[in-house]
Amino acid sequence: MDENHKEKSELQANVRQASVDVGVHQSQPHHAQTKRGLKSRHAQMIALGGTIGTGLFVGSSQGLRMGGPVFLLAAYCLITFLVFGIVTATTELSSYLPVPGSSVSYYGSRFVSPSVGFALGWMYWYIFAITVPNDITAASLVVQYWNPPVHPAVWITAFMILIIALNCFPVSVFGESEFWFASLKVFGIVGLIFMALVLVCGGGPKGDALGFRYWTQPGPVNEYLVSGDSGRLVAFISTTTFSVFAFAFAPELLVVTAGEMERPRQNLPRAGKRYFYRLVLFYILGAFFNGLIVPSNHPELLGGTSGAGASPWAIGARDAGIKGLDSVINAVILTSSCSAGSSYLYLASRTLHSMALTGIAPAFLKKCTKSGIPYMSVMVNSSFCLLAFLNVSASGKTVFNWFANLINTGAFISWISICFIYLRFRKATDVQRVEELPYRSSFQPIMSYVCGVILTLLMLVNGFTNFIAGNWDTSNFITAYIGIPICLIFYVGHKVSKGRNDPWMCAAEEVDLVTGLAEILAGETPSPTKKGWKNWWRVLFE
Repeated sequence: MDENHKEKSELQANVRQASVDVGVHQSQPHHAQTKRGLKSRHAQMIALGGTIGTGLFVGSSQGLRMGGPVFLLAAYCLITFLVFGIVTATTELSSYLPVPGSSVSYYGSRFVSPSVGFALGWMYWYIFAITVPNDITAASLVVQYWNPPVHPAVWITAFMILIIALNCFPVSVFGESEFWFASLKVFGIVGLIFMALVLVCGGGPKGDALGFRYWTQPGPVNEYLVSGDSGRLVAFISTTTFSVFAFAFAPELLVVTAGEMERPRQNLPRAGKRYFYRLVLFYILGAFFNGLIVPSNHPELLGGTSGAGASPWAIGARDAGIKGLDSVINAVILTSSCSAGSSYLYLASRTLHSMALTGIAPAFLKKCTKSGIPYMSVMVNSSFCLLAFLNVSASGKTVFNWFANLINTGAFISWISICFIYLRFRKATDVQRVEELPYRSSFQPIMSYVCGVILTLLMLVNGFTNFIAGNWDTSNFITAYIGIPICLIFYVGHKVSKGRNDPWMCAAEEVDLVTGLAEILAGETPSPTKKGWKNWWRVLFE
């Protein structure tokens, strides 16, 4: 045992020394770098609440209408399972090498091939870039709920300035602002769940105990587009694929924050382990109570009104006789839209900066301020916020929404790619006998295989409703599938022009698991562990 321990220690020492040598060689003395200014509570709350927007608060309305309460709950349970598999995979690989500028595309280049990293990087970037103006537009539409005597362009400008300004501060300031924005959303969801529980038990102003009334009338599941068992199957698949939007890109946000997080090899595993509890509380319980307080055939679920008008929470509160709560819910949704827009601008700018560091984006995007802000990347991505003004006209809104709907397909491609990247990382650590990792999930690698297969199937059936007789819609079909050829064009284009001599997939024994590791280890300082029942709340809110 002593000899084995001695050999392991010598091997680790050699790895660390080699990492120092390579790290010195690859240092960038001419460029300031991003700073590790995100604390554990920042990164964890940003990852959970940063991308929560109208997709969760209002999007569940359409899911409830299509599938009914049971299918909505089942869809959220399935997606929670899949997202948990993605989170464990990203946590394991990113906590091992939480390098500055980390992203899924970076790990794709490092663990699979440069062409994979190139394709993923540009796919992430264009999706994040168009999502920012989409959230700005959503915020301006939410304000219209109160019918203010101000032109929508004024609100678009105000929200655009706010979102850009938040990304111009050092990451510690951005992290603190996003922490409180995300906390407001999280506490808002918790409050709404308690409100729904009270209504279900008969504690509302009307004293009417809802119970499981709407599970029996109009029924637990719906038929969608066609009747019978086929209609119920269509309803479940449509509800599941549509509901992905509420979960999209949250695990990726956790990966990106790793490069600017304090003690990432300690804090990332903690965030990953607690993520499941939060998914259950905020998503699954939320979907469950949505189906208890609002019937799936409620006419306002079909209306598509802006802001809180189409939210099941607001509909349930208004029908129960709770006055003024719909405006409170609308204010939370407004904050959610601004917060999500800020988070996606952060994602877009860090993705572009990360690609510049790996050489697949122009070198000027590497530039950072002394406080660690990749200002050139922020400037480039901020220019896309101007697309929000397209929504002032009806024709512009149609064109913009067509591009914004690429998000769902991008989420499928992203999560499938993460499964593959993780499996290559896992294979490399096994072949190279890397045993001491900050985090090793007991659910992996099986979860990556299962999630990869299920997500591939969901991606392929994402637009299947277009093939049902009488339901063909060209724009819907293109929206559902165009992301796949776009990603392939990026991959093949890079492979043909730049990567002809690169292998299709880097051999496991040649995967670089060393570069930058010693610098990360040298920067790690032990954090105090806090135990005891008095800190139970940390599991959910820190």
